[in-house]
Amino acid sequence: MKINEEEIDISDLVNQKYMHKKINKDIFLSDYQIEVLNRYDIDPYKCASIKDLLFQIDEILESDDSLEDLDNISREISEFNYYANTNK
Repeated sequence: MKINEEEIDISDLVNQKYMHKKINKDIFLSDYQIEVLNRYDIDPYKCASIKDLLFQIDEILESDDSLEDLDNISREISEFNYYANTNK
């Protein structure tokens, strides 16, 4: 199916791989996000906070800005954090 000129697989919208799970008190990640983080030797279970996790991701991205998958995960985590933890 095409949505906004982009091909979207509807099954991805309900796939458990993309559903967020609680990692610790303020970190919620999907299996896919954990998989990408592990690829870059980031263990989200050892992070003390969402800020710690984002800091570790940024350190890697600073040394190599061509890591599109990690950059996308960073944006997803930042956006989720904003909507889940910011008083509006």
